[in-house]
Amino acid sequence: MDGSWHKSLIVDLTEGTTTTREVPADWYDAYIGGEGIGVRMFAELADLGKPPLDPSQPVIFTVGPLTGTAAPTSGRTCIVFRSPASGALGLTNVGGHLSPALKKTGYDMVAFTGRAEKPVYVVIDDDSVEIKDAAGLWGKGVTATEAAIRETVDSKAFQIASIGPAGENGVVFSAIMTDGERAAGRGGGGAAMGSKNLKAVVVRGTKALPTADPDTLKEVAKQAREELLAEEFVKDEMKPFGTPSFYDSISALGLLPTKNWQRTTWDETMDKVGHAAYHEILDVKPYACSGCPVACGRVTTVKDGPFAGSHGGGPEFETMGAFGSKCLVDDIRAIAKASHVCNDLGLDTISSGQIIATAMEWAELGILTAEQTDGLDLSWGNGDLLPVLLDKIAHRDGLGDLLADGSRRAAARLGGNAADYAMEVKGVELASCGVRASKGEGISHAVSPRGADHLRPYASVVDAFAYRSEELGIEGDIDYLDDGNQWWVKPFMEFSMTTNLLGTCLFSVITLAILPSTYAALLSAATGEDWSKERLLMAAERVINLERLVNAKFGLTRADDTLPKRVTTEPAPDGRGEGQVANIDVSLDSFYEAMDWDLATGLPTSETVERLGLTGVV
Repeated sequence: MDGSWHKSLIVDLTEGTTTTREVPADWYDAYIGGEGIGVRMFAELADLGKPPLDPSQPVIFTVGPLTGTAAPTSGRTCIVFRSPASGALGLTNVGGHLSPALKKTGYDMVAFTGRAEKPVYVVIDDDSVEIKDAAGLWGKGVTATEAAIRETVDSKAFQIASIGPAGENGVVFSAIMTDGERAAGRGGGGAAMGSKNLKAVVVRGTKALPTADPDTLKEVAKQAREELLAEEFVKDEMKPFGTPSFYDSISALGLLPTKNWQRTTWDETMDKVGHAAYHEILDVKPYACSGCPVACGRVTTVKDGPFAGSHGGGPEFETMGAFGSKCLVDDIRAIAKASHVCNDLGLDTISSGQIIATAMEWAELGILTAEQTDGLDLSWGNGDLLPVLLDKIAHRDGLGDLLADGSRRAAARLGGNAADYAMEVKGVELASCGVRASKGEGISHAVSPRGADHLRPYASVVDAFAYRSEELGIEGDIDYLDDGNQWWVKPFMEFSMTTNLLGTCLFSVITLAILPSTYAALLSAATGEDWSKERLLMAAERVINLERLVNAKFGLTRADDTLPKRVTTEPAPDGRGEGQVANIDVSLDSFYEAMDWDLATGLPTSETVERLGLTGVV
């Protein structure tokens, strides 16, 4: 199959050696690329019986057949590891400009195995691979790390993925950063790199892409861009305002977690935190990842107040929810400062804000004592607390050491009823999209292989925002308050997964803008093979089931597909879901039936495994 190199690079950090390995052709037929072949390689390289941060667990960077091509939003890198937060698969991806550089080296995957004796960084320059001493970089933030590395390379074409102090210190929600402000945030990839003493990966590639039919690909890519930019929300909200535009609409639909999920709206803050205020109060410039015509990212500078001069990426919508509504902080300046600090320390903003919100409630209820809070004021709305506590988390200092292990472990250490206020699934903190006024979103959070997850798929788009797709068969009335009738999550989940396999951004399909048939045509042009939308979606289904089987080896079953006590027992007090709880067992039965998974165990049936050609793979 063209569109890929059929080659991977294995970097053994224990031995200090590198080898190349041919990737079997049938992997591309079955899993396409990106996350698909990454998980398949993980299943082959990893010791599934060892702990998440054992040297035997690889960290794998992957690209897809559309990476770096004319296809819009073709700048995503997928990273596969075992998550220290969940113990399950770690699956994260990131934009920026890393992926085209990696693709042009001539590798579809780079796997890091073992553990270096001392801190190192790895430079991949086409066929040249060097493992370099990083002793002088250890302890530095992401900004300083990138600056120091750039002084040692001779071209701006090098792209850098690095970790900050949070990853070095094993914070279970630490991120891998690129372009200084783009985060592969979920699941603790930073800690996975840190456990290998791997500070950074530096990449430059100059090879021509292995595209079968570049002319046709350009023609179809033009159609895809037109589909993307014609979609109303992308055109009128995402492009001019970026992801902060979500804040207003999410709150209006009763989906904005507020005060650690005690409420579901915070409309009274629109003039302080909403996207219009955001662009007035902060100095804002748009940011575009490689190949993206939307430029939904934001680079901001705080213009006034105690955080004046703070500069960096974001805050994106999820960060606004995490540090804003969840913590009752209504000052966008403080939220921006928290975003900038997280980027430099290498922290996932979603988990960071959520665990601080939980800590605020623990302090209010006396579950956290004054002695345990290090004298910090954990009052609701205290924006000054955010950068201070984030630094303590990244360096495992005092209270920060408790929180650095995530909500689930922190609650277990505190004991009593602390777990009742820990908003997590499988040890990963919930994002900023509610589940009581979007029962499909509850499924997304509960069943995701990487822990709480709002993006696999962003199901509220269908049931709460009322988007439909004829090509996916998602049509007619779908009640956002119906716990059952979750069959439609399956085709939407599969379509969302295709972006992780192809090397494109989920935001190209988050509002069902680019059609499945268009993506199939793009893949056909890249590979020279005939890919129908049915074949494309079946490959995505295969990967979803493969990930389910790998997680089964880690001991995960239906019991792990759950939601926090608060959203399943406390009715929403406001918003469109007022009076609602998430009846997750009802939703799971409906979804499992659509997936052909066993209702008791939540695992793929033997018929499903055989139909998808996964027998004996794991």
